[in-house]
Amino acid sequence: MRDRVRHVIEHPRFQRFIVGLILVNAATLGLETFPAVLSRFGPELHVIDHAALYIFVAELLAKIYVERLRFLRDPWNIFDALIVGIALAPATGELSVLRSLRILRALRLLSVVPSLRRVVSALLRALPGMSSIVVLLSLVLYVAAVMATKMYGGAAPDYFGSLQTSLFTLFQTMTGEAWPDIAREVMSVHPFAWVFFVIFILICTFVVLNLFMAVVVSAMDEESAEERAELEEDSAASTRLILDELAALRQEVAALRQATAGVDGL
Repeated sequence: MRDRVRHVIEHPRFQRFIVGLILVNAATLGLETFPAVLSRFGPELHVIDHAALYIFVAELLAKIYVERLRFLRDPWNIFDALIVGIALAPATGELSVLRSLRILRALRLLSVVPSLRRVVSALLRALPGMSSIVVLLSLVLYVAAVMATKMYGGAAPDYFGSLQTSLFTLFQTMTGEAWPDIAREVMSVHPFAWVFFVIFILICTFVVLNLFMAVVVSAMDEESAEERAELEEDSAASTRLILDELAALRQEVAALRQATAGVDGL
């Protein structure tokens, strides 16, 4: 019975059905945000939502039945259990805010779709390297904020009047949002202030942020290399198994030939 259930939940058709159900459920939850649609098709949308939730619960219970304690060893299973558990939590009274968390069910695509799972795994693998870059970026931002506060605090107090204001302004500048307007206001008093802004943007945007991309790409390459190694090991194991079976067949054929030769000799 357990093998039959395992075959069903691991079948590609069932996996495609779960992916389609997640997409449909995410679409119905989005439609509930439109008052006109909710007033006209509210009961139908709630039925689809509850049906999807029951199917997700049944799938989760089937996995627990098949894998038993191994279920807890897979982080993706824990992730799915948390998502479904949030959806099962009561959403009345003070907990009514949990109703908005139902859309988290759409995140189950991360655990169901293998390509998305690889991307998330690569991002998690890149976190140690990204932490060093975050420290570097924070240091550059802090130094630049102190400099900007002292140099341009009097010229543009709305942007550089205090350290915290300068930090926010420089973070906005780092993202490229309306930084020319900020620079022009400062340049009306300090004509060469453009040098500070250009150097800051070059360091933050074109150097530090590109380091983030390099770390993530490197992590994804490592993830792909590990997957290729696993596939090669599986292929090598399958090849060894086939060769062992061929060797066993040869021995059986040789034994049959000897037996036949002995009968003919008699």
